[in-house]
Amino acid sequence: MIIVTGATGKLGRQIVESLLTRVPADRVGVSVRDPQKAKDLADRGVRVRQGSFSDAAGLAHAFEGASQVLIVSVDKMGEEAVRQHRAAIEGAVAAGARRILYTSHVGASPTSLFEPCRDHAATEEALRSCGVPFTSLRNGFYATSALQFLGHGLESGEVELPADGPVSWTAHADLADAAAAVLADEGRFDGPTPPLTAAQALTFDDIAAIATEVGGRSVRRITTPDDAFREQLVGHGVPAGTADQLLGVFTAGRAGEFATVHPTLTTLIGREPTPLSTVLREHLGGN
Repeated sequence: MIIVTGATGKLGRQIVESLLTRVPADRVGVSVRDPQKAKDLADRGVRVRQGSFSDAAGLAHAFEGASQVLIVSVDKMGEEAVRQHRAAIEGAVAAGARRILYTSHVGASPTSLFEPCRDHAATEEALRSCGVPFTSLRNGFYATSALQFLGHGLESGEVELPADGPVSWTAHADLADAAAAVLADEGRFDGPTPPLTAAQALTFDDIAAIATEVGGRSVRRITTPDDAFREQLVGHGVPAGTADQLLGVFTAGRAGEFATVHPTLTTLIGREPTPLSTVLREHLGGN
């Protein structure tokens, strides 16, 4: 049985939906914090069990009978993120999984200027040491994150952000299809995959130009100093640690950590990855 964690989240849910087009529902299980939110999956024949990365006994039940376990990385950072990922790895090993998969990130490195990439690197090291074959999905930056950085700039016509570097912004749906394809073809990748990215790496100057074209009104990109950006975030109630993390996107981007573009995602999903212009157009159409 293939077990997917975080199956009620944005990425995890799409992975399960894509996986169900490839394998029978009775071969799919999900580990979720609130099984009620996955009731529709249970109704379709998916095994739904409660599981939390902070509850070893619960994970043992959620992962029971697993041939593969896909650990969808948590929305946390620092020691807490790595601790929870290690707990999930230990649970998968204890359940007898033949392979553990993990949603990592382009640029994962212990020396990254972006803290989550350091967390991913630590988790990958735990996977290397766990004694079970693993696949680390080196996902590109979520395209929806670029939209969050644009914020109200799409309405005001001015996007104020620190100096940045090129990033390959990648759609959730494409990454979900790639994960499902790898799960359905067990052992296709051993260890970290090549970068799973869209076809272009874009700066926010590029994105402002795309937003201008897609939205039909001028969007101007203004470069703001790092300290001013951080102070502005904290002034709007963002915790200092989170503000540092967000700033890290730009400092790491300037260092070229997210500039890689690779064809592996295209090969896995059998189509060209979704361009940011399409994601932006859908976003504007939904507002």
